[in-house]
Amino acid sequence: MSSRPPESVPAGVARLGFDDPGRANALLDDPALDGIAGTPDRIDAGGLSEGLSRAADPDGALLGLVRFMEAADRVPGLRAEVVSALQQETVARRRLLAVLGGSSALADHLVAHPEHWTAVTEAAPVAAGVRRERLVAAVREPGEHTPADALRIGYREQLLGIAAIDLTSEDPSAVLVATAAALADLASAALEAALVAARAEVGPAADTTRLAVIAMGKTGGRELNYISDVDVVFAAEAADGVPEAEALAVATDLATRLMRLCSASTAAGSLWQVDPALRPEGKNGPLVRTVASHRAYYERWAKTWEFQALLKARPVAGDEGVGRAYLEAVGPMVWQASTRENFVPDVQAMRRRVEEHIPKAEADRQIKLGAGGLRDVEFSVQLLQLVHGRADETLRGPTTLEALEALSTGGYVGRDDAATLAAAYRYLRALEHRVQLYRLRRTHLMPTSDADLRRLGRALGHRTAPDQAVLEQWRARRREVRRLHERIFYRPLLSAVARLSDQDVRLTPEAARERLSALGFRDPAGALRHLEALTSGVSRRAAIQRQLLPVMLGWFADEADPDAGLLAFRRISDELGATHWYLRLLRDEGSAAERLAHTLARSRWAAALLEQAPECVQFLADQAGMTPRSREEVLRRMRSAAGRKDDPEAAVLAARTIRRSELFRIAVADLSGALTLADLGAAMADLTSALLEVTLEVCHEAVCAEAGQPPLTRLLVVGMGRLGGREQSYGSDADVLFVHDPLPGADENAAQHQAMDVVRRVIALLGRAGPDPTLDVDAGLRPEGKNGPLVRSLASYREYYARWSLVWEAQALLRATPVAGDEGLAERFLGLIAPLRWPEGGLDAGQVREIRTLKARVEAERLPRGADRKTHFKLGHGGLSDVEWVVQLVQLRHADEHPELRTASTLDALDAARRLGLVDEDHAQALAASWTLASRMRNASVLFRGRAVDAVPTYDRDADGVARIIGMEAGTGQDLGERYRRVARRARAAFEAEFYGP
Repeated sequence: MSSRPPESVPAGVARLGFDDPGRANALLDDPALDGIAGTPDRIDAGGLSEGLSRAADPDGALLGLVRFMEAADRVPGLRAEVVSALQQETVARRRLLAVLGGSSALADHLVAHPEHWTAVTEAAPVAAGVRRERLVAAVREPGEHTPADALRIGYREQLLGIAAIDLTSEDPSAVLVATAAALADLASAALEAALVAARAEVGPAADTTRLAVIAMGKTGGRELNYISDVDVVFAAEAADGVPEAEALAVATDLATRLMRLCSASTAAGSLWQVDPALRPEGKNGPLVRTVASHRAYYERWAKTWEFQALLKARPVAGDEGVGRAYLEAVGPMVWQASTRENFVPDVQAMRRRVEEHIPKAEADRQIKLGAGGLRDVEFSVQLLQLVHGRADETLRGPTTLEALEALSTGGYVGRDDAATLAAAYRYLRALEHRVQLYRLRRTHLMPTSDADLRRLGRALGHRTAPDQAVLEQWRARRREVRRLHERIFYRPLLSAVARLSDQDVRLTPEAARERLSALGFRDPAGALRHLEALTSGVSRRAAIQRQLLPVMLGWFADEADPDAGLLAFRRISDELGATHWYLRLLRDEGSAAERLAHTLARSRWAAALLEQAPECVQFLADQAGMTPRSREEVLRRMRSAAGRKDDPEAAVLAARTIRRSELFRIAVADLSGALTLADLGAAMADLTSALLEVTLEVCHEAVCAEAGQPPLTRLLVVGMGRLGGREQSYGSDADVLFVHDPLPGADENAAQHQAMDVVRRVIALLGRAGPDPTLDVDAGLRPEGKNGPLVRSLASYREYYARWSLVWEAQALLRATPVAGDEGLAERFLGLIAPLRWPEGGLDAGQVREIRTLKARVEAERLPRGADRKTHFKLGHGGLSDVEWVVQLVQLRHADEHPELRTASTLDALDAARRLGLVDEDHAQALAASWTLASRMRNASVLFRGRAVDAVPTYDRDADGVARIIGMEAGTGQDLGERYRRVARRARAAFEAEFYGP
């Protein structure tokens, strides 16, 4: 025995990663290591201690080396050979120490069979056929062992070589594919060898049957773990002249013996369980079937999960002809499985059931089955394969990583997402391998002991706090996987694609032309040109469009104008197709593609907005994006956008760009049914008022700067009509009054001049063509109408209303609501007009007659020439005007006495009048129904046709489009006019009773 090195050695050994330095030094002095570690410099670079320090478990590697050298002494000549190889830092030494420190089970095998050490030191990739030949030879000539023991010993010998290459790789995940394939090939070789042994046991009767072993799952996909159940299915055919029943009985005997030979524990150890539970009818079905019986079962009885299991089916042992026949019989069915009813929901439900059945104590430790585990990746990839592989044969690869790469290449998964999933999958599989390899036990759980976590962390390359490092990295990978799994696996597009026919999903020109006609496209030839432009070529963009469009055509066709929807989609795609996020969003993000298709084919107005601002497609990704923003949020964004511009015109255009985006957001929310009529009116009014606020600020500042003078007056914009009532529609003007109030000390004429310049500029800038629909600012309800000044001082308003105010002006003021400008001035203006719009004592008889006379004049003079009084939304019988005049007359007469009536909202005031008994219950219901229907149809007409419409549409397609938007069934457009006339007739009767009554 060599003498102990200086005192610095224990500390040096500790620094090299030994958990028990004292024990390590004692073992290094063991006589078994004479000639290897018996030198004073063993902690120096290149020494044995440093070599041991690279192992996952240096202490275990050292103990294993001592045991192995003791065993080597029992084999003549072996010790000298081993000592010669281990004296220096060589590949042989690195591999041996890595195996001894990475797997206590393989260390035990080397101790039992030290002659197998060259399987470690001389390890090299081995062809599948060579592996098979070696194991079959071991079973045929087992020597002193039984065939079962010979199989296990030969299996472990080859496993040593696989582990040696794996454990000495720089990055375990980098060699994962080769390792998993080698393990699958070794398992296949073991199945073949076991079948050879079984045939020998059965004797001549074995020749009466042709048995094939079909590997499923990871074995079939050549991505096996170190220790895993080997899933198989058995298929057999009778030899020539042998009755089928007899042949199946012998095949069943062979299969049973094969399973026992592989699964049983013997004196030489164990391999793994052979699991035939994936066969037809599972554990209740016959162990062996003919190919025809397999085909009949899958054609008639198989469940969704059984087709998913077939995805990786591969003949691995036995009769090659039967194996090929099996694949030819059932293989094509795999790629038709997604057409089965509820296929995608069934696969999704299966994944949820797997998670639900995990014991609670294991849920947070699962590498394989839990949230963010291997099954999340595998189920995601397999579902995409099964849905899209029907039309795209490049996706039919058996291994998870190959399929994921094909999915990325084909555009079915984003490049970044695929790379993230692939890296996470490699890491998780490497983690699983290291956990299983140490004791060669079937487990998929993260260890909990500090020692196991430390060893696992070191096995994956962590040297600083390896126990914590491996936990942190594992948890980070789980989060990444879970996030992508939930986005990909529950992608709505998958269910839609699965429902398409084979002809539809491939979208060939012939299939597309026929489908376009069947779906109701008016111009199939034009639509086909759009499809060809979007999908032709080999670009990633075209590939993703080929996924989207077969499904989107159906969504376009759900609406009244699919041609317009497809045309708009092409324009937007031409604009955005090259961006990195557009097609990815449609493919991956929730129901974005479906929402886009329905929006474009349902609304020309929304489509036109989106063509102007295609980046707004991002709003469709989730519900939050389609929720109208508050006035405060919109105002903040408009001020920010305007503040980045030096020129006032550019500043207002920037604010109008925000308005354009928000109009699209509101329209999509409205089209999806997320907004009530009141919600819509309020959102539109808030958007208009925010734009007026910013424009007023920009123009006031610009006028002052250009004149070289400070602000001389406060300014206020008062909303009137539908703006004031927060009942704006898509086609509404902005009816307003402009008010100013000179600042103390300011010259009144100069202040009036400044206010006039600001107001004129506001009107001009908002009325110009811009990125959004023009906002016509109408100040026609001001004192003296169009003959009066655009803006007056508060004092001027006070004087005018005191001396010359007419009843119609008081009526107009009922809906006056400040929408922009100085808050203090707003309060003073509201105080000024309160006595006018809520007159003390109400109206006298003469004033009531004046209002009734004015209403008659409006009906006689303002209805457009040729308009139908029965169908005009605003001025027709029972239309908006009838309802509003009834409500406003009640307010003028009774608001002084009943504060509940002091609201700018038509429906709120009508409801208050009903509750107060000022309007008959039935009349109130009829008036409210007509006002609501007219408002909804008016909005729907703008949305569908893209411009303001004031009457029930007469063209069938327009009527159908409007009908669908307001919630009627497809094809009921012809009923739209009658529905409106019926409601309007009742409202007109109620109007006449209430407006002209006592």
